[in-house]
Amino acid sequence: MPGGVLASDLSQYCAMLGDDALVLAHRLTEWGVRALELEESAALTGIALDLLEQARILLHRAGEVEGAGRDEDRMAYFRAAEDFRNVRLVEIDCGPGPGGDFPATMARLLLFSAWRCAVFERLAGSTDAVLASLAAGSLNRLARHRDHAAQWVIRFGDGNANSSRRMAAGFQRVWPLTAELFVPHPVEAWLADLGCAVDPAKVRNDVSDLLDEVFSVARLQRPEPVDFGEFARPGGRDGAHTGGFEFLIADLQYLARSG
Repeated sequence: MPGGVLASDLSQYCAMLGDDALVLAHRLTEWGVRALELEESAALTGIALDLLEQARILLHRAGEVEGAGRDEDRMAYFRAAEDFRNVRLVEIDCGPGPGGDFPATMARLLLFSAWRCAVFERLAGSTDAVLASLAAGSLNRLARHRDHAAQWVIRFGDGNANSSRRMAAGFQRVWPLTAELFVPHPVEAWLADLGCAVDPAKVRNDVSDLLDEVFSVARLQRPEPVDFGEFARPGGRDGAHTGGFEFLIADLQYLARSG
């Protein structure tokens, strides 16, 4: 344990980052072989596997420092929906169901991976050796996730009128949830002051600059800036989730709970 850090705070922070990865991985696997191309189905599966590996390490660390005898499987499959601490961006339906489509999925992946990559660049200097090692070892893969999504955004945005319209609609679907990414939870703020975590507000400009570049190349108009003052707790970090999240978690946990 890093000096001055409470085990309960570190456990909660690891659960936050682990739940982000776990829930988005589950959403990505819903595409199965229903993506635009079989090659893309394989690519989304690979991204989901990368996120699952991050989730496994982070949830193991959360259970380990908590000292309650919970391993990563129990953290993933035997918590109630309200105990999950993921940001709400990763949990909404962006397709292949009626809640979205492939461009919406790529819009979310770009926003999430750009944000997570910026956070992990700073987390590589964490005073917690596990977090620092995981962050440093994940950067190349996260950058590939970000670049993969950016290429699809550019392909749709700089395509024809219909593809550009769909890509713009995809961003409109996910854009309102971006404020939560950059407003620190109290635990994030406390641990950031101790050098253990990252204050997500510190990466806002980095992510914004990258998005400006992608929107420019894709010939898309960037959505109106999010008013971060409008985001008020509780949010996903507090266990307050969007409608349908309980069904998502039930689907994720079904086999483990029925075995």
